[in-house]
Amino acid sequence: MNWLTDYVRPRLSRVMRRRESPDNLWHKCKGCGQLIFHKEFAAALHVCANCGHHERIAPDVRLKMLFDDGAYTLVDPPAVKDDPLRFKDTKKYSDRLKAARGATGDRDAIRVAHGMLGGRPAVIAVQNFFFMGGSMGMAVGEALIRAAEEAVARRAPLIVFTAAGGARMQEGILSLMQMPRTTVAVDMVKEAGLPYIVVLTDPTTGGVTASFAMLGDIQIAEPGALIGFAGPRVIEQTIRERLPEGFQRAEYLLEHGMLDMVVPRGELRETLIRLTGLLMPAGAAAGAAAE
Repeated sequence: MNWLTDYVRPRLSRVMRRRESPDNLWHKCKGCGQLIFHKEFAAALHVCANCGHHERIAPDVRLKMLFDDGAYTLVDPPAVKDDPLRFKDTKKYSDRLKAARGATGDRDAIRVAHGMLGGRPAVIAVQNFFFMGGSMGMAVGEALIRAAEEAVARRAPLIVFTAAGGARMQEGILSLMQMPRTTVAVDMVKEAGLPYIVVLTDPTTGGVTASFAMLGDIQIAEPGALIGFAGPRVIEQTIRERLPEGFQRAEYLLEHGMLDMVVPRGELRETLIRLTGLLMPAGAAAGAAAE
């Protein structure tokens, strides 16, 4: 019997295995590379305490941090036809949809919910960048129209959190048609005398920026968010000039009058409560509560 191989080595192996850390114990910041204890990162609303980088978050996380006591009711948008053009590139569009739905648990790249925000009713729509880059297709268009109708019916403000790479190419012209359709939906809310507030998160680009994302009564952005129509690299290649430092980032747009404010994630809820309180017409909240 070999004492080292039969006794010492197995005991050392067991001790070392017990000391291994779970894979999800730490989060590495994409901004500065700092390792952050996952529970602390979640408690900080997925914002790095070291550099202030705002990590992209899923719609359910966003909705829970906004509504009173994290309680809300999802609004089901009208169903749309999957893969209307039978599109295929390196992969079938229907297969891409199936994979995205399996990975996120969402039907498409947006969630709409209603609940109480600071004791007042509110309707909030949140785009999901983890679902095919938050791209806008027919489902996103229908969901935003449904959100607008819900806001008008409840006499509540409509708050939209954008996060998208633009229109969904797999739906072609049907995707581009959502730009005027969502614009009409925004007008519906405004004509009812209700606030429409947009919070632009990283990234907000393409057809989303060219439609409902830039029509808010108040335009807010999270720090460091990339916001624009075409990406910086495309612009540089087109004009053959080097862009200014921080071009298309939230702080640059605020400085140049494209935004009203840049608000850290931890202050967003209180900011939205204050704004909706100021913008809501007198008696609207009381009327909605009575219904």
